[in-house]
Amino acid sequence: MPEPEYRIEDLAHHSGTTVRTIRAYQDRGLLPKPERRGRANVYRDTHLARLRQISGLLDRGYTLASIKELLDAWDTGRGLGGVLGLVAEIDGPWSDEEPVRITRAELDGRFGGAQDDEAVADAVDLGILLPLPSSPGEFLVPSPRELAVAAELHAAGVPLPAISGHLRELRTHVEHIASRFLDFTTEHVFQQFLDHPPTDEEATEAASLVRRLRPLAQQTVDAELARAMRTLATRHLQQHLDAWAPDTGHEPATRRTAPPAGKRQPTGEQPPALEQVTLPAATVRAVRALVGAENVATFIAAAAEREVQARVMDGLLPRP
Repeated sequence: MPEPEYRIEDLAHHSGTTVRTIRAYQDRGLLPKPERRGRANVYRDTHLARLRQISGLLDRGYTLASIKELLDAWDTGRGLGGVLGLVAEIDGPWSDEEPVRITRAELDGRFGGAQDDEAVADAVDLGILLPLPSSPGEFLVPSPRELAVAAELHAAGVPLPAISGHLRELRTHVEHIASRFLDFTTEHVFQQFLDHPPTDEEATEAASLVRRLRPLAQQTVDAELARAMRTLATRHLQQHLDAWAPDTGHEPATRRTAPPAGKRQPTGEQPPALEQVTLPAATVRAVRALVGAENVATFIAAAAEREVQARVMDGLLPRP
């Protein structure tokens, strides 16, 4: 079966581009010259494949100059398949989430039924919602989980502007983390592929490495975020429990510096200076369950004083 042949108009139609663009690509050396047959130029499937490659690279953000260098390098005898596979691997989704569609009415329902045009515009600006020109009143949600988090925070009482502001701040930090991870992996893993135009086999190997390393960044961030949240949340709770301790005439034992062993504070003398002492949250919960919230501070102070006095008495006993 003979290879298909195209006139320039047919090539433009099949590739989804224009005759003017095809001629511009030829002038820049991006497209091989057509076969001259009489007064007509004949294009083949190789030209169609090249136009689709150029279109795909442009969609991924490459400039015509960088595409020209890339194509020139692989036109010298090395295949382009591995590099395009690497580009597709990097440009592909870095999450297992599937985008979903949502109507404006469904969106309003997720956030309590209020029609907040300003909040919707903010979500569009952040890329949480992508308007669908072909379906007015509908949006594409790239990350359903991110939208679900926003809905839960709003249901818990967080205003929508505060959620948007928090996300903008969070993105700044996350983009820094992503940049550092890329620098780290480039230096220690991918530098071997970057100091020369990689062969088809090298590009395929690099794509495989990207596929293997891709989940590591998220797993590391998830683990570190869980560790930090546990540490900081526990610290916050302990501080609030200390602040909630009732004033019963005695300073909470967790905040009082005890008098020296064996001595009592003289009447009329100023109480001792305060010192912050953090107790495990589990200990405070156990005491509260035992004596009630209003007696937590008194109980802990009494228990500490009793232990101090016991040690003093032990010191007064004759040694065997």
